[in-house]
Amino acid sequence: MKRIVLTITAICLLVMGCSQKNLTIKKENKMKLNAGIITEKLAETKAFYTQTLGFGVTFENEFYLLLHTPNHEAEISFLLPNHPSQQPIFQAPFQNQGAYLTIEVDDVDSIYKKLKDKGVEIKIDIRNEAWGDRHFAIQDPNGVGIDIVKYSPPTEN
Repeated sequence: MKRIVLTITAICLLVMGCSQKNLTIKKENKMKLNAGIITEKLAETKAFYTQTLGFGVTFENEFYLLLHTPNHEAEISFLLPNHPSQQPIFQAPFQNQGAYLTIEVDDVDSIYKKLKDKGVEIKIDIRNEAWGDRHFAIQDPNGVGIDIVKYSPPTEN
């Protein structure tokens, strides 16, 4: 028994009478965001994200650290300032303010308890918001606020 494999183009040409000219298959660009912070504190940052939040190391060298969330769904990178391998736009260090991260979780209460038990300083205590979120906040060694949240629809009163 011979196996025949037809491409979408071939099927269109044979079955629908399409011409090669009017057959277009749009290929969408896949995007993945990787936020980065330029910091002198690579060692402290690595320890915080891996030991406190359970992140894994995707890649690291002497001037760059790429970490991933425990489920590998997102990554964040850290880069030494003024490194000769980098262009000027990637030279200036982060100034410890004006940035935050949000980590969405399924069970915010268990993570809150785990971090409190580890002695992690809680910057905003766990709370429910009128718009439905239940969250709390901590801060990384670079001054980046980290909002740990369970998103929920608002409850009707």
